[in-house]
Formats: sequence, structure tokens, C-alpha cells
Amino acid sequence: MIGAGFGGLAAAIRLQARGYQVTLLEALDQPGGRARVFHQAGFQFDAGPTILTAPFLIDELFELAGHKTSDFIRIVPCHPFYRIQFTDGSTFDYTGDVAELEAQIQKFHPPDVHGYRKFADLSDKILQRAFLDLADQPFSKLMDMIRIAPDLIRLRADRSVYPMVARHLQDDRLRQVFSFHPLLVGGNPFDTSSIYSMIHMLERRWGVHFAMGGTGALVRAFTQLFEKMGGSIHYNTRVKEILCTSSSHPLPPKDWPTTGRLLSDNEVHPLTSTTVGVRLENNERLGASIVVSNGDVANTYRKQIPTVHRRKWTNPRLERMRYSMGLFVIYFGTNRTYPNLAHHTIVMGPRYRELLQDIFHRKVLAEDFSLYLHAPTRTDPSLAPPGHEAFYVLSPVPNQLGDIDWTQERDRYAEAILKSLEIPSLCPDLRRHIVTQRILTPTEFELDYDAYLGSAFQFEPVLTQSAWFRPHNQSEDIHGLYFVGAGTHPGAGVPGVLS
Repeated sequence: MIGAGFGGLAAAIRLQARGYQVTLLEALDQPGGRARVFHQAGFQFDAGPTILTAPFLIDELFELAGHKTSDFIRIVPCHPFYRIQFTDGSTFDYTGDVAELEAQIQKFHPPDVHGYRKFADLSDKILQRAFLDLADQPFSKLMDMIRIAPDLIRLRADRSVYPMVARHLQDDRLRQVFSFHPLLVGGNPFDTSSIYSMIHMLERRWGVHFAMGGTGALVRAFTQLFEKMGGSIHYNTRVKEILCTSSSHPLPPKDWPTTGRLLSDNEVHPLTSTTVGVRLENNERLGASIVVSNGDVANTYRKQIPTVHRRKWTNPRLERMRYSMGLFVIYFGTNRTYPNLAHHTIVMGPRYRELLQDIFHRKVLAEDFSLYLHAPTRTDPSLAPPGHEAFYVLSPVPNQLGDIDWTQERDRYAEAILKSLEIPSLCPDLRRHIVTQRILTPTEFELDYDAYLGSAFQFEPVLTQSAWFRPHNQSEDIHGLYFVGAGTHPGAGVPGVLS
């Protein structure tokens, strides 16, 4: 198993539960991948995903080993799910309580209450088919896609999220409230299939949650469970190559080694484009009957598998794919608290469609921005010293296809973001109270996570890159190679990669 992100940990637990002996190789010095943890000046910062939905997927993993989630970690609901703030000063507290939602819609634009009910009904239908029925089903064959084509047509999967929302809601602010969710999985609401409007009902039905101790505590819980089941993890262990052989034999011999056996330099395996193990950065070779990669799919193919073994996922094909936006993230701690804040705040900028055009299509760094402000110490004060507050603020930005020199822009852009938060409803006098800070740009995503083009979520979730059209969980090119994580089916987001 390559990579100990959420997808890799979930797959490792499932395989270990089914009798495989799993060795997990992680390039970083800790588990989690993009969900790793930064410890700095007494603060704890979750590097990546902080929004937990569909908690039954977490419960399922612990149940595989005869445990309960509560044996390892406490997960608590967030209320509101998000507070959404607009430039005109209005705010919308997004919750799972229908009465609360409709009361706020009534204040924004009374006629939209009826439209919201129709939108919610459609979101529920999409959730049932696209997530509950299909998210955990592999789309390895074209017939898998053809079989659900009538449902996709009926649910208008060809339409993107924003136009679908706009058909039901008239107020521009409400259209933003109920269409921003694709950004959480790397998509543009104006391009992403309306299938992703199901996220609204997913959250409404099961809530938005937070793991006490931070998302990193959930990573540690999964790691402890995996090791308790007999699995092993090696950190600071980077895979340089997935070893493959070529032959006409359809299956490996029965005595082929299980995971972890060292191979001699001249040992071969008689199979057409079949993985036989991995070679590490120190040139050590490990034999395996199955290799599962939780790494970036594009770079796994481009960097770790020789071109002779790739008929479908060639470099030119990968370069033609559409990749998600990048992220600019500031992690910072303050020497005061801001008790008026919600746990999750979405700060909408003055432009919506036009800003997304700049990010996804024009790939230029705009002067304005929309932000996600995460304040976990609203729920768990232990993540900061007493009387202090831990934050991160995230801005979607172009990926590395944009001509942006982050060594020149990072400090200027960070200063503009922090200054914009210094309003009474958010963090007045913020910059005076920051005592520690670190920044991640698309450059760090490319270097730290080996993310192709610094993309934060791998492939953009448009219809033509979803389900069967996405790189498959079972490699089309190499027998015995499998993929989990954001770049394969069903896609990005914690529920997706856990599935």
C-alpha cells in the first residue's frame, strides 16, 4: 500500500480485515497525507480536510475489526455547519435543521422557500442513486456506465450545479449558499455535474462533524486500528517505482511472495504488465502480490510506472485531463480568542462566477477572493494554548498551469487575506494578535504531496471525468495495481476516498 492518507488507511484496514498482510509505505514522517498535522509554538493545525460528513463510513471501518468509533475517538456535530458571510454584511447559518434553513431563506427572499423545497427533493433523489447506490461500486467496465446512463439523463447530470440551483432559487446570495459545495471536492460549481448537488442532502441527513483532537486525531485512530489488526506502517519511505513485468501468462504463480518480501535484483515475474512490488528511493525492492496506490494518480503513472507498461494512461493523455484548482492556505495562531466566530465560516467575495473563471479557466491570481476560515478551537480549545486560538484560512487559486510565481506573491497575497478578515464580524485587529504562522501554496502541494500541477484534489470532477471516465480503482494497464483516493472513483472528499 502506497500512501497513508484517508484513502490508503481505509483500504489498508479493509484489506487487513479480509486476510491480506498489508504493509503501508508513507513518504512523510507521519500518517494522513493531506490530513497530516502541523505542531507549531504550542498550536496544533490540521493541514487538510476538516469537514467530516457521512460518519457511518467511519463507523464501518472500526466495525470491521469488531470495534466502535467511540473506542478510539469522539466525533461531535457542528452547529451551524457553516456560517456564510457576504460582502453586504448579511450572513446565512447553514444547518441541517429544515425549519432553521427555511426561516433564513424566508428572510433573504420569501418566494425561494418553495424553490428550496423542490431543490432539496431533487438533491435527495440524486443522493440516493449517485451516492448510496453507486459510490462504493467500481466502474471498471463501460457497461457499468451504460447501465446507469438512463438515471444520469433523468437526473440531468449533464447540467452543472449552479444552473440547477439557479432554476429553483432567485436570490443571488442563496444561489451561492446552495452551490458552493463542489469547491470542497475541487470543482467549479459552473462546470461540475449537478450530481454533486447531492452534497447538500448528504450533509442535511447526516450532519457536519468534527473529530475532537482535530482531524489528525481521526488519522491516528485509523492508524492505531490498522496496527492493532496486524498491519505495519513505514514512514519516510518514498516509492520510486512500481515494479512491473511483461509476459503472456494471465495470472501470477501461486507461490508468488506476499507483501514485504525482498526481491533480488534479477528476480522477475511472468505476467503481462503485472505489478510485482515496488522499488524504494533507496533502491530497496519489496515484493507484493497486490499494490494499492493512494498517491496522486497522474504522478503515479507518470513517475512510478515506465511508459512501456502504459497503454491507456500515457503522459499525453494525462496532460490532456482537467485538474482541480490549487489552494493557498495560511495556518496561524493568535494570542486572543474570537468567540463570535462559527467553527466553519465561508467568506464570499464580491464576485462569484467571474472569480471562478479566473481560478479555473483564465488561471490568473485575482485581487479579490472567497475564503474558508476554519476556527477549530471554537469546538476544541485544546488545539491552542489557553486564551489563544488556532486557525487556518484557505483561498482557492489557480493550479500550476497559471503563470504565478508564488515566491513573489505568497507574502503579498497572505497579507491581503489576513487584512480582509479584520472586520467586526470576523477577526478585528487580527494581524496584531498573530503569534505564529505558516503558508502552503500550490508549490508546496506539488513538492510535499507530489500533486501534479499542484492540484489540491487531482482531477476536476466534471461529468467527462467521473465514474467510468475517471482512472479506475483497478488499473486498466497493469494487473495487480489498484488506486484509492481523490484521483480515482468516486472522487475527492472524505466520504469519497473512504468509499
